[in-house]
Amino acid sequence: MKIAVLGGDGFVGWPTSLHLSEAGHEVHIVDNLSRRWIDTELGVQSLTPMDSIQERCRIWHQETGRRIHFHLIDLAKEYEILKKWLDEEKPDAIIHFAEQRAAPYSMKSDRHKNYTVSNNVNATHNLLNALVEIDLDAHLVHLGTMGVYGYSTIGAAIPEGYLNVGVETLDGSVKDMDILYPTRPGSVYHMTKSLDQILFQFYAQNDGLRITDLHQGIVWGTHTEQTRRHEQLINRFDYDGDYGTVLNRFLIQSAIGYPITVHGTGGQTRAFIHIQDSVRCIELALKDAPKRGEKVKIFNQMTETHRVRDLAEMVAKLTGADIAWLPNPRKEAAENDLIVKNEQFLALGLDPITLAEGLLEEVVEVSKKYSYRVDRSRVAAVSAWTKEIAKVVERDPEHRNLKSVS
Repeated sequence: MKIAVLGGDGFVGWPTSLHLSEAGHEVHIVDNLSRRWIDTELGVQSLTPMDSIQERCRIWHQETGRRIHFHLIDLAKEYEILKKWLDEEKPDAIIHFAEQRAAPYSMKSDRHKNYTVSNNVNATHNLLNALVEIDLDAHLVHLGTMGVYGYSTIGAAIPEGYLNVGVETLDGSVKDMDILYPTRPGSVYHMTKSLDQILFQFYAQNDGLRITDLHQGIVWGTHTEQTRRHEQLINRFDYDGDYGTVLNRFLIQSAIGYPITVHGTGGQTRAFIHIQDSVRCIELALKDAPKRGEKVKIFNQMTETHRVRDLAEMVAKLTGADIAWLPNPRKEAAENDLIVKNEQFLALGLDPITLAEGLLEEVVEVSKKYSYRVDRSRVAAVSAWTKEIAKVVERDPEHRNLKSVS
């Protein structure tokens, strides 16, 4: 297939592009490189050194003989350019990663909230609008998030997208119907993913677009089979308080002698998936496309769930690191259970990678190798969900700036 990977320069987009290219597909990355500009804004770089997207693609061709094409387009702002490109290239499938992906970043300030909504919602709607306008019957696969469900405890497993309910009619009978599982977004970022769901539902029922929405858990790990081929193909690794995912952050903290930062009680339960499984799931989803006129196909793209404090204790035991218990900058329940159904990917043949010690050690090794690139002042998570919470956020977990008072 000819596949367009929107946001293919990112944390999941890049290894997905390599994986699909090696599988024999013609891959086109479409990206505005905004994630690199955000690095500049925040003053923090990927732990792993990243070449330009053009150089990454050149190295891939050098190592494999396969070409990945790059196109600089801003989906949220350049609708006509996007529409023309889609009409000319006519990809068979489109994988949509092109959204600002960090919940803490989306909550930093009113400006960051506005940017996240404008970028994410406009990008998604521009894409859907263009597909209808040029009558392109491409399979759209979108990377969503488990976070649309929220993290409340209701004592039942979260289904894959849809909830079967009985609705009482006027004559007193009960009619069964499938509805989107009620969303309970925990940040502006998660809210935009919830809005994506409604956009997908409308365009699938109104215009027959073929859409798969992947509700993904937290991604951990760095390497895939393809990124190991050459040092310049390495994936980005975020460790800062805005973009670093929880398990990767714990592992980098332990590697540099920084306390493992657990916020609140650590009783928050999260869903996880290894980066290698993430790219495999996307390939499986591509092969299982819905037919025109069918409802949006929704997968829960995760392999296991863990409480944050259990992960911290696991990493501490592995590395000997200390744990720091800090106020929680997020507005969320202190404790929750999370039971998630993921039968669809297992039925398609996914053999999940779990939190094996060897893979955890691999991430620690990467962290130690590039630890000279760490800016310790950027490790703390300080973006607060409300102004009141901001007053108690711990900005100096290492207590480096504390001075004695005589």
